[in-house]
Amino acid sequence: MAVHTTIAGPQGEVLRERVAEADWTAVAGELDEHGSAPTPRLLTPEQCRSIAELYDQARHFRSTVDMARYRFGAGQYRYFGQPLPEPVSVLREALYPRLLPIARDWAARLGRPAPWPDTLGEWLERCHAAGQVRSTPILLRYGAGDWNALHRDLYGELVFPLQVVIGLDVSGRDYTGGEFMLVEQRARAQSRGYSTVLEQGHGLVFTTRDRPVRSTRGWSAAPVRHGVSTVRSGTRHTLGLVFHDAS
Repeated sequence: MAVHTTIAGPQGEVLRERVAEADWTAVAGELDEHGSAPTPRLLTPEQCRSIAELYDQARHFRSTVDMARYRFGAGQYRYFGQPLPEPVSVLREALYPRLLPIARDWAARLGRPAPWPDTLGEWLERCHAAGQVRSTPILLRYGAGDWNALHRDLYGELVFPLQVVIGLDVSGRDYTGGEFMLVEQRARAQSRGYSTVLEQGHGLVFTTRDRPVRSTRGWSAAPVRHGVSTVRSGTRHTLGLVFHDAS
């Protein structure tokens, strides 16, 4: 499968500037401390609404998943097909090199290989050569009573260790409940949980699979899963950006 490279117009350049202006040193520090880290606003309210409205336009998506059918929770999400909408593609390409140094640092601490090249295009080519050819950016919609079970978005042997979720609605106005959840398994101890209310247009960077934590023998990998608590009212949309494709 060919890797699509974004030719960004004015909107794309603004998105790249917003990503570049984030304090990525602070993001890395927050990830080290908690396994997740918020970003400044990446999308305007208008852009958030435009992306959320794509959900009802089936031509943009390669598949739709009913979570209850697979016992993933309750609600629905859709995987974008190629070509990706410009804001989705630009954000994915712009975020990858900002997250790459963190990914490589984590791999070094854990004594793991760091197979990720300098650009997203090169990395996706490796995914495709390994049979992971299906796009993974995802648009999720939750209504009252919907939730997402704790899970990890692996999709194949090749995995990028960080991903980003962006809130598209306003908590407390468009919906209530629906906090983003992370649960970290700790060695010889009970699990630790984090909950985050996603602000509209802001991203949350979090670990895909595990993260390095200090142990008595140096560094060890703490498994982490993520999910969404039950939405109490309204409708909640989020954009999920995974940086490896699926088999």
